[in-house]
Amino acid sequence: MISNQSAPAATVVPILVYEDAAKAVEWLCRAFGFKERLRAERGGVLFHAQLVVGDGAIMLGRRGAEFTPPREGEVSQYVHVTVEDVVAHREQALRSGARILNDLVDMPFGERQYTAADPEGHRWTFSQHVADVPPEKWGARFVIS
Repeated sequence: MISNQSAPAATVVPILVYEDAAKAVEWLCRAFGFKERLRAERGGVLFHAQLVVGDGAIMLGRRGAEFTPPREGEVSQYVHVTVEDVVAHREQALRSGARILNDLVDMPFGERQYTAADPEGHRWTFSQHVADVPPEKWGARFVIS
């Protein structure tokens, strides 16, 4: 397999669109703990960035052509991120102005999580493993072994 230093190492990388990509990078790093990995600018305007957290990554870009940020009241996707301490993470997000959509809750599948919206309306669920629950206990089953 060929490696590429211009691409994040994660296998699945969501790409999110923002009106103001530079402002989004700053906010996502401050509020949600991402680290900026790569940035591409044209004429001093950020048009693409890669952010990392743990072994995951996201890419983001600014509005253009067929790509637009979410509209108020519409949800077609959200990003799920596993963190070590979801309570502390929520507190940092609140201090940074995150809008909490679903507050902390223990889920039947062994996760404690909350969902927040960033300033442009993208939804983020942050989750902490709190118990090892067999899928059959909450109504699921493994399809791939």
